[in-house]
Amino acid sequence: MATKKQAAKARKAATGASPYVQRLVEDPELRDNVRVAFENAKSAYGRLTNGKPATKVLDDKKMHKEMRKAAEALRDAGQALREGPKKKKRRGGFGKLLLLGIIGGGLAIAFSEGLRNKVLDTLFGAEEEFDYTSTTSPAPAPAGETVGTST
Repeated sequence: MATKKQAAKARKAATGASPYVQRLVEDPELRDNVRVAFENAKSAYGRLTNGKPATKVLDDKKMHKEMRKAAEALRDAGQALREGPKKKKRRGGFGKLLLLGIIGGGLAIAFSEGLRNKVLDTLFGAEEEFDYTSTTSPAPAPAGETVGTST
């Protein structure tokens, strides 16, 4: 594993280098493909040169698997170099900002009574205060009966 210092040195050295070297330094997926190809090719070469007869080596399924992985990783690395640097995907800045604003506004309205009343007044008009005052006078008590006495 490369340290941060080593990575910084490699970036500094690659600034004046070819675009392929710059891409190799900057793209972790490309570096990983090259590393996998190298490791599998090295392992397959070790199995090939272990002293077994050639017929047994050619029938070795593990070596075939390592060679296949190495070839796939090299193909992916070559394809990545031909395509050029990948464009960074946008993360939906305006959409996220809008969603965050709607959620924040909803929470503010839910938790603030003054703001909630102001919004409701704006949408539906100001609430009218209603004080009831009777225009009629209370009915007079019948004569002969007093309030509060019973017989």
